[in-house]
Amino acid sequence: MLHSAAGVEAVNPIHENCFRKLRQMKTFRLWAVVLLAVLSLGQSTVWGQGARSGKKPPSTYCNPLNLDYTYAIVNSHKGVSYRSGADPAVVSFRGEYYMFVTRSMGYWRSRDLATWSFVRPEKWYFEGCNAPAAYNDRDSVLYVTGDPSGVMSLLYTDNPKKGDWKSVPAILWDLQDPCFFIDDDGRAYIFWGSSNTYPIRGYELDPENRFIQKSDTVELFTLHEGRHGWERFGDNHDHPNLRGYMEGAWLTKHDGRYYMQYAAPGTEWDTYGDGVYVADSPLGPYQYAPNNPISYKPGGFINGAGHGSTVKGPGGRYWHFGTMAISVNYKFERRVGMFPAHFDADGLMYCDTAYGDYPHFAPSEPGRAGEFAGWMLLSYRKPVRASSHLEGFTPDRVNDEDIQSFWVAESNDDTQWLQIDLEDVFTIRALQVNYHDYRSDIFGKQEGLYHQYVVEGSIDGQVWRILIDKRLNDSDVPNDYVELPDDSQARFIRFRNVHTPTPYLAISGLRAFGTGAGPRPPAVKGLRVERMMDRRNATLAWRPQTDAQGYTVRWGIAPEKLYHSWTVYDNDTLEIRSLNVDQPYYFTIEAFNENGISVPSHTPAAE
Repeated sequence: MLHSAAGVEAVNPIHENCFRKLRQMKTFRLWAVVLLAVLSLGQSTVWGQGARSGKKPPSTYCNPLNLDYTYAIVNSHKGVSYRSGADPAVVSFRGEYYMFVTRSMGYWRSRDLATWSFVRPEKWYFEGCNAPAAYNDRDSVLYVTGDPSGVMSLLYTDNPKKGDWKSVPAILWDLQDPCFFIDDDGRAYIFWGSSNTYPIRGYELDPENRFIQKSDTVELFTLHEGRHGWERFGDNHDHPNLRGYMEGAWLTKHDGRYYMQYAAPGTEWDTYGDGVYVADSPLGPYQYAPNNPISYKPGGFINGAGHGSTVKGPGGRYWHFGTMAISVNYKFERRVGMFPAHFDADGLMYCDTAYGDYPHFAPSEPGRAGEFAGWMLLSYRKPVRASSHLEGFTPDRVNDEDIQSFWVAESNDDTQWLQIDLEDVFTIRALQVNYHDYRSDIFGKQEGLYHQYVVEGSIDGQVWRILIDKRLNDSDVPNDYVELPDDSQARFIRFRNVHTPTPYLAISGLRAFGTGAGPRPPAVKGLRVERMMDRRNATLAWRPQTDAQGYTVRWGIAPEKLYHSWTVYDNDTLEIRSLNVDQPYYFTIEAFNENGISVPSHTPAAE
């Protein structure tokens, strides 16, 4: 390991040249792996070997999920290149999990809901399902449907690993965003809806006769924007003209009741979420849940938690997958998020999205799956510098906690780097590198996409050690999240680019998580809540704290049901426009910094 006063080179250049040559010779990839292992053993200052080895699965995950998201097909939307991953339909099948995502030219498979691999099926729609539906029929057959035209057949297979899909010889007409469901008694149903005018509808299918329509169409429920603030269109539900959309039906049966989930108000907005109606039979009548929306994440690094699915994961715990917005290159540029889902003692369904883009324990972690790991954000607005940048895309955009802003380097070669001064020595538990597709030229599901980089840490800015070494990575990792060993301490973090598949190196978030040794903030004082004349809206204000990095506001329909949350940075006020008119609410607030979270404030009622 070499050190320099400039602090730019931390890896032996002889070794680096070897890696560069071996990367260019794919037939010698195995030898490169062996060489890396030998060199690593000889460097006592290399950290993070456990994180790089792949032998132990990560104990945590971080949204957005790190999938090799498919790019939109060429010539769509005037040739704009963007990753279109959205509308996840996740189901279990024979001890594994399958995720079907809009227009992905395939789907993903997992054993633990945290680590996913892409499946290129033998027979499939060319582009892939649009807002797909999926259903596991008693581990015998897996059904999928959802074509962009709204005219489709049910597809089925008993071997989704292989993907030899066949079609039911019947057509389902005029269905947008379908939901397919088979009840415990064998009766089958289809539900659908994607409109700012029409309701969610459904009818019964005949499983003995090619799943053709068996019953009359039933209108289940529609939008009521005048009563449900969260169903209004726009950022923070504040579009001056357009109505909200209702879409993305998904039916979950729990304790004999039917929970019909639906998305509103629009996939590109920060307030995209899922609500639920509940019934005693699949075709209703359905009753609106008073704690709606049930899945909602309007604040933080990446927003949105709508149009998704709910699946029972390891240990019988429920998980809700939803759509998260980027919407920079195009309004349908999106990612997938995963949140723990619950049913309380009163049968209310809700999802825990608090600190929803911070590390949480993975579904495979018994006794703590879905819980917040307690690792705080260390990198927020800390001093950052870079090797270069294009005008208007400065390096401070990588740690402003906004996925819609990003740094762009002058080139995408291996001379480009980022460095963040955390301003104190912290125990770093995980890092997340979020790439952005700035002026990308990739379309469809391309072979051979991969990202390669190194992240180094330093106590003094002079002596550097490797935290993450992905110089030989051969995977597409657009939102790469990596756990580190417990002893990874550093004040300075440096990202060094090796290879990116896009014409430009662009990063929207270089995020460091861990713990500090200082005090947590004290409880927030002076919380004031005013319910407006339009009872869909409330304004909050509180006394700012100098030692707080940010605040998390929580609210709900009872003091013990504070199921909603909103993370706020750099502000001491918040306007919430998602309330239900006839419902009283309770609010509390907590402050947080690099060392942890304060105790919550009191919970005043906003009548």
